[in-house]
Formats: sequence, C-alpha cells, structure tokens
Amino acid sequence: MKRAIFLIVVSTLLVRAEAFAQLADNPFVVVIDPGHGGHDSGAVGRRTKSGRGGKEKDITLAVTLKVGNYIKERHPDVKVVYTRDTDVFVELDERANIANRNKADLFISIHTNSAKAPAARGSEVFSFGVARTAESLEVTKRENAVIQLEDNYKERYDGFDPNSAESYIIFEFMQNKFVEQSIHFATQIQDKLKSCVPWRERGVKQAQFLVLRKSAMPRVLIELDFISNPEAEKILMSEAGRQNYAKAIGEAFTQYKVEYDRKNNKKSRIITPVEKPEKAQSPIDTSTRQRPETENVRTYKVQIFTSDKELPPNAPQFKGHKVDFYLETGIYKYTCGESTDMNEIAKISQSIKKDFNGAFIVTFENGKRVINK
Repeated sequence: MKRAIFLIVVSTLLVRAEAFAQLADNPFVVVIDPGHGGHDSGAVGRRTKSGRGGKEKDITLAVTLKVGNYIKERHPDVKVVYTRDTDVFVELDERANIANRNKADLFISIHTNSAKAPAARGSEVFSFGVARTAESLEVTKRENAVIQLEDNYKERYDGFDPNSAESYIIFEFMQNKFVEQSIHFATQIQDKLKSCVPWRERGVKQAQFLVLRKSAMPRVLIELDFISNPEAEKILMSEAGRQNYAKAIGEAFTQYKVEYDRKNNKKSRIITPVEKPEKAQSPIDTSTRQRPETENVRTYKVQIFTSDKELPPNAPQFKGHKVDFYLETGIYKYTCGESTDMNEIAKISQSIKKDFNGAFIVTFENGKRVINK
C-alpha cells in the first residue's frame, strides 16, 4: 500500500515537472521587426540634407531594441526575436519567415511615416486587412515598394505589383483568424502612443502590408510619426523620444500578454524595475537625491491606489498628486514618492494619508517588489 502511494506521488511530481519543463521550452514568442535597413534607408527626414536629420531605418532599429529590452526586463517568460538587430537589409518575405519559423505568438513591425505635406504628423497602427481609405492604400504602397529592391521580386511575390491597386484586390478574399486579435493589440498600442507627442494620433487602420501578409499570428505595423514633419522628426531623433515610443509599445505588450495569459489560464510573470524618476513624485522634493549604485538597493514608495487599467497622470482619483505605478499580476498599483530612507518615506506617507487614508509603504529591492519584514 505504501509503495503504491509512493509511486502515485512520484508520478504526480514527474508529470508536474514535465509540465514546467514544457512551459520553459515553449515561452511566449514576440518577433519585433525594425522596418527597412542596409541599402534601404526607408523614409528620410527633411533635415537630413543639412546633416542633422534622420533615416527611418536607424530610428526603427533604435526603437525596436529599446522595446525588446523593455520586454526582456519585465517578462522572464517571453522570448524576444528580432528580424534584424543591425543595419542590414532583410527581404519582406524573410521577415515573415522569421516570425513563422520561431512560431511567434505576436509580430510587431515598426516604421516611421512620411508625406509630401510637412504638416502631417501623428502615429498610426495598422493590422492586416483591407485598406478602406485612399490614404491607407498610399501608405501601404509606399511600405510595400521596398520589394523592388529585392532580386527577382516578381517571381518571389507571385507577380505582385506594389504600385497597382488591382494587386490588392486579392486580399479581399483572404481569410484570417488573427484579425480580431491584431486589431485589439493595435488599439492597445495606439492608446499608449497618445502620450508620446502633444498632437493628436491618427487611429487604428487596416492595410495589406506584405510583411504582415505571410505572418501566421496576430500582427501589427506601427507608424511612429511622420519623419517628414520637422517637429516630429526632432522627437524621433531624440533619445527621450525613442524611449517614450519604446515604453508605450512595451506597456501595450504587457497589457496584451496579461490578457493572453488570463485567457489561457496561465499566471503572468512580471518584473517591475524601479526607474529613477526625472521629477519629484511627491509633495516632498526627492529629485536631487542620488540612488546608491550598489547591490541590494532598497527603495520605498507609498502605494495609494490600484486599478485594473492604466489611468492618465491627471486622473481625478490621484487628487493632484504626481504618481508612478508598477504592474503586479495584471493590476496597476499607483504610488507617490520614492526614497531610500525609511524615515523620509514615513514622512511622505504621513503627508499623503491626508488625501489617501489607506496609503501604505511598499518596498523594492533591485527593481523587484519585496514584502516588508
């Protein structure tokens, strides 16, 4: 009897171990595709002739690598794959092949837009589908025209002509089970991109991009902004601007991944690095305090509010306080203030409790939330 029980226990443990091994061997895979590259510069900024402007291929690569790092730091159960991580030319069909070979769960292609009118500006996010407007069709033609730089492109793409509207009619008859997920993810990205620039975003659209056509998973193509607009170009060329774009895309990914895990009965694994704020995050100014560059760094914050969705910084729930947040099991947890000194964070907590009676101190160590002892 004891031997039978022992065998049952061992068998159960082996099954669980095998399940964990399969989970480790089959992570969520996201493929990130920086548009253009190598001899294909993509769109070029209006300031490039003066030596101060930018090229689409460089901007997309910089933002892509930042997005990848953002995801890697926060999602240990996610595998990030790049279609390119250097300045090289990759054919459109090969970009899709990379996603398919890696059995990607999500495909993100990053680009910058361009227009003849210098006033054009704003982000757009496309999911694969039929272009419903002449404007969307023009963007699609411009991005697909890169195949003309490839050898034997007519044979490779079955006679497809990127400049012919008739070539796009065939997409009307294509069935795609990932359209709904793609549109949903595109909407999440566009919602986050709103905070990157002061002007209005241009919405979520559908288009028949060749780089999305052969990718067998939810996929989107992001046009960050118009490099042809001098003001937008400055932001696209700046380190802060690129970091903001990457963070917006990364946050949208986290939102999508949490929902994906919930639908598939998986537990989300999210690590929240503690980033040094650029400005004071509380009524007490801590902006000049330097964080010790040592191991086992502990920082303290005051948690005031939780929400199942991200709220804007000026949300009335924050009562005028400057806030930060961290994600834990898919919940947005908002904090005020930050310090490495427990006495100081206690003072901050007391001042905040005037507006948030249930506020309490939370501790982070090396970027990870820990329970106070």
